[in-house]
Amino acid sequence: MGIDHRCRAMIGVVAGGGRTDKPILKAGRAFHKYRVKRNEWPKVRGVAMNPVEHPHGGGNHQHIGHPSTVRRDAPAGKKVGLIAARRTGRLRGIKKVEKDN
Repeated sequence: MGIDHRCRAMIGVVAGGGRTDKPILKAGRAFHKYRVKRNEWPKVRGVAMNPVEHPHGGGNHQHIGHPSTVRRDAPAGKKVGLIAARRTGRLRGIKKVEKDN
């Protein structure tokens, strides 16, 4: 008794398993990894830029310098940070956790 001739199956293990577990280690490898994905790497912070490049840029030290919350109807170049935030700041109070018994 053998396997039915209508059955189809792949035998073995898929190649390249565990590829993402290996660390990148070098900027050059990261460059080639993200080369096809425009504007994904390197990620430069807005506070590290000049004021002509980003709303958070400029100043004598790296700080945003004004509230980072922006209204929803702001123009496209202004919309960085917390867009139309419902609340900001530290969450206070006790977290209510439901206990499963």
